[in-house]
Amino acid sequence: MPFPRMSNGRQGENVFVIAEIGKNFIQTEEDRPLEEYVQNALTLIDAAKDAGVDAVKFQTHEVEDEQLPLHVVSPHFSGMDRYRWVTRNTLATPLEFWQRIKAHCDARGIVFFTTPMSRKAAQKVEALVPFWKVGSADLQDDILLRYLISTKKPIIISTGMVSLQELDDAVTALQPKVQELAILYCVSHYPCPPEHFNLATLRLFRKKYPTAVIGFSDHSLGDDAALAAVHAGARIIEKHFSLSRDLWGPDHKASITPDEMRRLVDAIRANTPPTEDETSFFGKEDAELEGATNPYRPYFNKGLVAAEDIPKGTVLTENMIYAMRPLKHIPGLSAHRLTQALGKAVAKGLRKYDPIDPASLLPHP
Repeated sequence: MPFPRMSNGRQGENVFVIAEIGKNFIQTEEDRPLEEYVQNALTLIDAAKDAGVDAVKFQTHEVEDEQLPLHVVSPHFSGMDRYRWVTRNTLATPLEFWQRIKAHCDARGIVFFTTPMSRKAAQKVEALVPFWKVGSADLQDDILLRYLISTKKPIIISTGMVSLQELDDAVTALQPKVQELAILYCVSHYPCPPEHFNLATLRLFRKKYPTAVIGFSDHSLGDDAALAAVHAGARIIEKHFSLSRDLWGPDHKASITPDEMRRLVDAIRANTPPTEDETSFFGKEDAELEGATNPYRPYFNKGLVAAEDIPKGTVLTENMIYAMRPLKHIPGLSAHRLTQALGKAVAKGLRKYDPIDPASLLPHP
């Protein structure tokens, strides 16, 4: 079992708490040297460890196979277009960055892992992580999922940008093939008003997926939603984590600070109930996930494109295809339609990043 705190203890004692550092080591609009990014990350790790969390999670990017070079601005962050932002994250985190982060976490006795945003991102850090996190927008990225499955490591998935059916499809694809699967209920708003939650979904997940570990990725500010989730049986709690909500970047504003994290961890361990009536966080157990209509889906879902120049008549293999954002600008197969492209010849030559659509494919001979 990759989540050691779950092995025994009272309800609050066996909850695995994750500080989602994500990209919060980037704190200024202007580019900064690698060493400053590393030191920011180390400071956040130390603060998370001192707050009592079990693990820190980052996000790993490789712009080449994640984001098309288009000017697209996500509604949750107007400070920079997506291509420039993902490029900056890629350049800020060479392998040396991840190696130093991993070594520091090991020295401090805290678990390090990351959310890879593409296959190349996962390949970059594969040797450094004990398990994976898949962001909700990538639950339909067949290329990424197939690579993660091949590593034979446990996987945590979030649900903030999927429907119940899409989640069920992902669990069906993953669960028989991975060592262990954890599912985190999530609402992808930054920060998320507590009234948007439907924590009854945790009970639904426990019934539908009895062999999975069920948890809660909480984008709200404050403790009450997370504490209500623990009382509903969540075994993992994840919260965005920053030194200050006033820093520059998309996720600081939806993060809790070190003092706030310390109070939350203490409350979880003590099995403290929320200060508000916890029923206010619960809705209907069979309600559709908010992710089915989440407004960020067109910006973060992916489509299939050529990973290289492909001559006419070439039979497509997995390495010739990238799954890239944003789907709204890729007029072709979505990333969960990979099997419709594999093994087929292209009817015309494709340039790198051309969409792969059914009309460009020849049927199997």
